[in-house]
This record gives sequence, structure tokens and C-alpha cells, in this order.
Amino acid sequence: MMDWMKIEEEWSSHLLSVLRIATALLFLEHGTAKLFEFPHIDDFDSLRLFSLSGVAGVIEVAGGLLVALGLFTRPAAFILSGEMAVAYFMVHAPLGFFPILNNGEAAVFYCFAFLYLSVAGGGAWTVDRLMRPQMRELS
Repeated sequence: MMDWMKIEEEWSSHLLSVLRIATALLFLEHGTAKLFEFPHIDDFDSLRLFSLSGVAGVIEVAGGLLVALGLFTRPAAFILSGEMAVAYFMVHAPLGFFPILNNGEAAVFYCFAFLYLSVAGGGAWTVDRLMRPQMRELS
């Protein structure tokens, strides 16, 4: 019989890092599509850097990189969570109540995933832990 407590103790911090890295890399694509046209999305062809979408792209690239690396994970994830809440209520909610109908599912998911990471931290594999053990509170 499996000892679930031992499995949780040994793997939860590592899987938290996997969740953090995967979520941040997927999120990072939104910023790179806006700022660097990679991957190319036609809607962002005439994007201006100092527009609302341009500033969102900067936040997405910078925050996505920080969270992916596990550098200042908690504050970066908190800012990204807020960005996604704002994005949902400004862009998606006016189109309808249900996220599945207003195409806001990703924004809601990212909002809560980053909110969770802002509290849980970055897990076992973070740059913060490599650089300075005393930074563990921020990762």
C-alpha cells in the first residue's frame, strides 16, 4: 500500500515548481505574441507599446519570465494575478457572464493560478533558492 503522506512530502514542492514553470511559460506566450510577434497573431499587428495591450505585453513578458525562473515568484505572481483580473473584467466580462461564452476562461484560470502561486511560492526549483537561501520567503 502506498504511503500518500510520504509521497506528498517528497513530491509536492517539486510538482509546485512544475506547475509554476508550465503556467508561466504558457502565459509568457501572450506577451511575446504582443511584443515580438511570436507566435504571430494578426490582432497584434498594429500594437503600440504604450497602449493598454502593449503595457500588458510588457507585464506578461517580465512577469512570465520572473515566475518561470522562480525569481521573486510571490510578488510577480501577485501582479500577474491582478493583471488577469483586470483583463477579465475589462475585456471578457462585458461580452457576457459565463467565461466559456465570453472567451475568458484562460484569464480566470491564470488569475487564480497566479494568485495561488503568490501564496504558495515557487516550490523546490527556483532561482531564488539557488542565489540565496534567505530569499525563500519571496520564492
